[in-house]
Amino acid sequence: MSFLQQIQARFRPDSCSSCRCPMEMVKKQLYAMPGMSVGHFAPMEDAGYFKKALVPVAKKADIPTGIYACGIQHYRCPRCGRTVTKLTTFLPVRDQEMVEQILYFKKGEMDDFP
Repeated sequence: MSFLQQIQARFRPDSCSSCRCPMEMVKKQLYAMPGMSVGHFAPMEDAGYFKKALVPVAKKADIPTGIYACGIQHYRCPRCGRTVTKLTTFLPVRDQEMVEQILYFKKGEMDDFP
């Protein structure tokens, strides 16, 4: 890996923290969070909560008005096999996403989540 790639890897959230190789996105899915509506958002960091609370949806239009949503991106390092899951919680407002929370699960907590 070139020096420039090493520098870029340090500042990219989708770079492997072990070997600094750019990670590949292996899956991306959108979910609704029926348990959280406008005015009732509470930050969560427990992977178990998300595994129980999220309901898969095909597109943003399928998310009921006033309900929070989650975008999940699963990454895998092609060099060392390390996995990371990025979870972004947001409220869909018109054609925008009002992001409330971004979490990274780096210890495999969400690897078994579809």
